[in-house]
Amino acid sequence: MKELKLFGMRIKELRTIRKLSQEQLAGKVAISPKYMSRIEMGQQFPPINVITKLANALQVELKDFFEFTNEVRNTRELKEIISVLLKETDEERLRIAVKVLRALVR
Repeated sequence: MKELKLFGMRIKELRTIRKLSQEQLAGKVAISPKYMSRIEMGQQFPPINVITKLANALQVELKDFFEFTNEVRNTRELKEIISVLLKETDEERLRIAVKVLRALVR
């Protein structure tokens, strides 16, 4: 079951990087938003035809859904991940993030 959760988290990560809501991605794939939510939460594994549609909608290869190590390949991807994380963070945590980044850069 761990892999199912990881698969769902990877879908959510790629969707967030593409700046799509669950509803938008579900619409592109022709599935219900509720089903999309269950996939991302790791409660349901979609059939191959839905996985293929997800890959097309997210502009990734099928193999990208199964890269659970989260190894980042380039600077651009690192910056996208940081940007997404910062958008989801409140002011207090942003202040902490700035302090941590300053300490790392110095």
